[in-house]
Amino acid sequence: VTAAKAKGLKTVTEYGEAAFYGPKLDFMVKDALGRSWQLGTIQVDYNLPERFDLWYNGSDNEKHRPVMIHRAPFGSMERFIAILIENTAGDFPLWLSPEQFTILPISEKYSDYAKKVSESLEIHDICGLIDDRNEKTGKKIRDAELKKLPFMLIVGENEENNGTISVRRRGEGDLGEMTVDAFISYFKEQAKPAFELGANQ
Repeated sequence: VTAAKAKGLKTVTEYGEAAFYGPKLDFMVKDALGRSWQLGTIQVDYNLPERFDLWYNGSDNEKHRPVMIHRAPFGSMERFIAILIENTAGDFPLWLSPEQFTILPISEKYSDYAKKVSESLEIHDICGLIDDRNEKTGKKIRDAELKKLPFMLIVGENEENNGTISVRRRGEGDLGEMTVDAFISYFKEQAKPAFELGANQ
């Protein structure tokens, strides 16, 4: 409790809720309906050192039973992912998005160039797919927006000849034409997690 207060965290004391371990902190997160769910936990564990017969030699050269710090940063991984999806409505930060771009060739004859661009991005761990469906570019863009894909990279004759891509970002629209290397640099800057940037992302 003292440690939580030192960090400015609001606490509620629940006597008898620490199972068989000992004192613990549960981190509660609210869902979209305002219900609280336990995610992370950290606790003083007297039980496992005894079960595993752990001991150490103290300064008195006698055996002593240690006390274990027992933690589960995310709690149940399934519950954590469910809360994350619900609170973001699937609109993940760029660094966390499972599909970060889609390449939209304006016709089938630019599929090879689309693959070349995709391979260049994958080298830098930028993940995405090529939408090579026989659909109009406008429909592909709308579909990508509905899927909440961060970037749409459009390639056609002009882009292939210039070695470039036309970039659209969901929520911002057309970012113009740029080289693949320029996009990679831009992406890496934008994809820095909020804790690395020191600001909300």
